[in-house]
Amino acid sequence: MSTNRYAISEWQDANKILEKIDELLKLPVPKIREERMKEYEDFFATKCKKSREMTDSAKNYIPGGVQHNLAFNYPFPLAMEKAEGAYLWDIDGNRYIDFLQAGGPTLLGSNYKPVREKVIALLNECGPVTGLFHEYELKLAEFICKHMPAVEMFRMLGSGTEANIAAIRTARTYTEKTKIIKVGGAYHGWSDQLVYGLHIPGTGVFEAHGIPEGCLEHTQEVYPNDIDALRKLMEDNEKDGGTAAVLLEPVGPESGTRPIYREYNQQVRELCDEFGALLIFDEVVTGFRLGMGGAQGYFGIKPDLTVFGKIVAGGYPGAGGIGGSREIMSCLAAGVEATKKRAYVGGTLSANPLSCVAGYYALKAIEETDAAIIAGKAGDRLCAGLNRLIEKYKLPFVAYNQGSICHIETTGVMFIDITKADFFEQIVNRKKGLEYFGAAYSAEGMITLAGSRIYTSLADTDEIIDDALAKFERIFESVEV
Repeated sequence: MSTNRYAISEWQDANKILEKIDELLKLPVPKIREERMKEYEDFFATKCKKSREMTDSAKNYIPGGVQHNLAFNYPFPLAMEKAEGAYLWDIDGNRYIDFLQAGGPTLLGSNYKPVREKVIALLNECGPVTGLFHEYELKLAEFICKHMPAVEMFRMLGSGTEANIAAIRTARTYTEKTKIIKVGGAYHGWSDQLVYGLHIPGTGVFEAHGIPEGCLEHTQEVYPNDIDALRKLMEDNEKDGGTAAVLLEPVGPESGTRPIYREYNQQVRELCDEFGALLIFDEVVTGFRLGMGGAQGYFGIKPDLTVFGKIVAGGYPGAGGIGGSREIMSCLAAGVEATKKRAYVGGTLSANPLSCVAGYYALKAIEETDAAIIAGKAGDRLCAGLNRLIEKYKLPFVAYNQGSICHIETTGVMFIDITKADFFEQIVNRKKGLEYFGAAYSAEGMITLAGSRIYTSLADTDEIIDDALAKFERIFESVEV
């Protein structure tokens, strides 16, 4: 199939989306009617008893009771037992439409059989790790370089967090400059240098606990879409170490939760060229999910470095990597080389045979099935249906998507103005409201990311999307504004 088709049918007007969210923030937090919310709470109390018992027990051995940030859900985490295609089943036997898709990596749907069979075959022959070279390291790197416009060489790592660490280290090594500018609100993993300005732009070190001040000395943030502020910051940096790189999510912070203007990436590209900084695209989510050429192919912009994760191992562990031009990527050469400056990276389990074989066959299947396009159409159908329901019930909610990355804003918690006096009160109230909506989605049989983000997949047929819309309608008809 064609490799230059993309999942986004049209770029939605970021101004209109942001204006609608501003209107949402002016209103009290929408609520689900008490009798309907009681029904949902009864579902958890009566139909999810095993999950409650297991996660309560886990609190004795695991901080907070769960290992994954995505599993912290109201009123308690659900313990899953089975995943297949478009569905998840918990240990109590309840079935859910899987709109989480593990946070994005399983574009083919969960536990995709053709990939699973290749992984099992490899395990029978080689096992998961040898610490030495394996042919699928080459196959996966060749495949990624073939399809990603800005990638001539690829280095596999263990996670998106690791890949972002490697990207900023490489940028500093190559440019011999110090400052890293990230777009506020974006998530680039949990490393000391990048846990900064998370979730809400302008928050700086608000969530950066346990990190010495020196680690963040050269990390900066700018508000999304504010190209003038970025220019000013880069000009100021010229007097103090220079800008090594601008790091961004190419559809906007938090996987496009805060959408960017269509022209923004090109403007950033031009500023990076002007100031001798590298442009880094974090394509942990958008890589292959928007199409075989990722966001860089869709926007027609070549970043200097591309960060990969999630989908690059097809939903299996060890999903991370960094790609770019031969010249820049030479800074990441493995082995002992004393003749040039190196950005040292490593990892015993990086590029292990299991991850590489899973990634290679998953990406091949995405190409062969046109998974990104099909999942993108499912996202379009879902968001169109959500907007019909929003209009039907005269709700202030905002639904939008970038292909298979869908957003439903019911409280606008990540858009709160931190300069307002009631900032903390708004955070608490709107976060709690969002938790109730997330619980309602689960009780109706849908698992989402934190109640506000939805990932569609190849497995989502029209029938599944229409079933989901019927579930959403049952919730929306009981909302009080």
